[in-house]
Amino acid sequence: MREIVFDTETTGVFPDHQEPELRDRIVEIGCVEIVNLERTGREFHVYLNPERSVPEEVVRVHGLTRDFLIRHKRFAEIVDDFLEFIGDAPMVAHNASFDQGFLNAEMRRIGRGEAPGARFVDTLMIARKRFPGASCSLDALAKRFQLDRYGFDLAARKGPGGHGALIDARILAEVYLQLKGGREQRLAFEADAADARGDASAPRTIQFAQRQPRASPLPSRMTPQEEADHAAFVAGLGQNALWLKVGS
Repeated sequence: MREIVFDTETTGVFPDHQEPELRDRIVEIGCVEIVNLERTGREFHVYLNPERSVPEEVVRVHGLTRDFLIRHKRFAEIVDDFLEFIGDAPMVAHNASFDQGFLNAEMRRIGRGEAPGARFVDTLMIARKRFPGASCSLDALAKRFQLDRYGFDLAARKGPGGHGALIDARILAEVYLQLKGGREQRLAFEADAADARGDASAPRTIQFAQRQPRASPLPSRMTPQEEADHAAFVAGLGQNALWLKVGS
């Protein structure tokens, strides 16, 4: 199954403001492709000219100024590439109604069809069901799942300009896989594929990540008295004691 995890950065929170000049626009889109709950490495990323000013308080969040954005294409100029990338795949987002609202507002603005709500998967709702009462922000989930182990600099997101659509989509992709058990479910998909081929006897090899051995073994934490007590205990077990066969 193919899914697209995505995020947007915008000029604000009102894509349908009653005053046209105050309507907020998308300034960045980041997408990550997932197939069978595994990242494929394919991504889509663009900065966009919003054709309006970018409030200073918003710049402090994503770091994208009007002077930078004005050099990039407008949404209408990239929409075909965007639609080709996402195809008909479900769209996965955190607090999906926000991103859905902005995407559909941009599509309406250029006379293109809107994406139906049923197409969107909201990871915020999934997380709230799994962790009731706990914080389910993207940052909180990234910390809960220890995504710094995968190279994400979670501390940098707290500073000015720390948010970006592509990096947030990458983080969300890992969060989504954790929420769905994707890393474990891959084994089930491989088993299903073997069953579909009618090859029930085919070996289903599981490959585990190999850890590098330590450069030097850790020193023993046993005291001399503990070693002496252990030796006396083993001596009392007789010549067929298991300890004598495997070593102490």
